[in-house]
Amino acid sequence: MKPARFALLALLPLFPPPAGAQTQPTAVARGAIERVSPDGATLVTRTRDGREQTIRLGDASTVTLVLSATLADVKPGAFIGVAAVPGDGGALKAMEVHIFPESMRGTGEGHRPFDLAPGSTMTNGAVAARVDGVGGASVTVTYNGGQQVIAVDPGAPIVSFAPGARADLKPGAAVVARGPREGDGTIDAMRILVGKDGLVPPL
Repeated sequence: MKPARFALLALLPLFPPPAGAQTQPTAVARGAIERVSPDGATLVTRTRDGREQTIRLGDASTVTLVLSATLADVKPGAFIGVAAVPGDGGALKAMEVHIFPESMRGTGEGHRPFDLAPGSTMTNGAVAARVDGVGGASVTVTYNGGQQVIAVDPGAPIVSFAPGARADLKPGAAVVARGPREGDGTIDAMRILVGKDGLVPPL
């Protein structure tokens, strides 16, 4: 499965800061882990442009695994998020699909405009139906107040999320971290997405 190249923008609204968290500007760091401190509280990553980025974890930091998924995993009843754009005839066409674990059901529920691409939208809800065809599938997503029917092509990136742990943050793993940036450039991570089994999280 190819990496979901645009999904980082989609993921940020799905993982809002914890209630009461500081409101200073949030930074996003993405790259591969080069080394981890003995206590597991500090990571040094290598960004795509070759820079080193230090990421610090606190007691409230959360780690989420990003796993490769397929259209077969988009089952009726599953709670998903779909970034989409208008396709032929105005019907929505998925740019990428995120499958949430039960513990995250309800995250960002609804349908709203999105800035992933011109005319794009984000729809988070439960899969009411999936109709498979030669060129992919048609997925009906329901949410409070409505529903959307979205075409999912075979090449659309699909990933799933699962609760992670600091033990998943190992050298070589690809991560996306979100949190405030300190004066020395260190990012105090509130949320970290880490690819499992070599997967590069959506970038």
